[in-house]
Amino acid sequence: MNDDIRALLSHIRLFVLDMDGTVYLSDTLIDGASELVSVLSSHPEKEYLFFSNNASRTAAQYAAKLSRLGCHVPEEKILTAGDVTAQFLLQNHPGARIFLNGTKELADDWRSKGLLLTDDHPDIAVQSFDLSMTYERMEKICRFIREGALFYATHPDINCPVEGGFIPDCGAMCALISASTGKTPVFFGKPSAQTVDRIEALTGIPGEQIAFVGDRIYTDIAAGIKNGAKGILVLTGETDEEMLRRSDIRPDAVFTGVKELAARVSEAG
Repeated sequence: MNDDIRALLSHIRLFVLDMDGTVYLSDTLIDGASELVSVLSSHPEKEYLFFSNNASRTAAQYAAKLSRLGCHVPEEKILTAGDVTAQFLLQNHPGARIFLNGTKELADDWRSKGLLLTDDHPDIAVQSFDLSMTYERMEKICRFIREGALFYATHPDINCPVEGGFIPDCGAMCALISASTGKTPVFFGKPSAQTVDRIEALTGIPGEQIAFVGDRIYTDIAAGIKNGAKGILVLTGETDEEMLRRSDIRPDAVFTGVKELAARVSEAG
């Protein structure tokens, strides 16, 4: 391990870990995920937080999935783009009527937080990731946006990595809406500044001591690089070496996967 990588890993206090493509693919835990959590948990000066742009599930559901896969993480160590979006809506649009094109789980979570969801004349239309999305719901969100509803989206990911390839994610769904309406959304999740601000507020750790670890350059790595934090790329998901070479966003470090990262963190002390 070279001195620059050792210094970087020694300086970081909080590792913000992506999930899809970083610690698991579909229902398969990526080698080294549990080891990384164990290494970070054993260091008194290191902390970790799981963050997924995939807002189709809640923190409780992600904790249950990780536990099922053999990586035991408390719910309070998990945050999603859905949480960041909800917090923004509560703070900036109190009492607004919101149309959510997302999962029932996300809708229930938002209602529990005090957001007012509606299927009729909304002030704001929000697109998220939803495997059960229907054409009727897609037609509705397009119509509401044309009628003047603000257009927000939980996250910009174009593809969601799964075993054997990729499936269309929220960003691809938003591209369809934009093609139909001529409107582009305000995106939350990574790499938005709102996500970094929320993590700083929750943990009390400044951005310069936070590293975003993930498999996507334009979300995970950009979240760090564009917002005063660090970006650590793992090559187990969407980004391959060719995509890395073509990218204008340069990670602070690149590892083959979380297993290598765990070993390097342990060495750095």
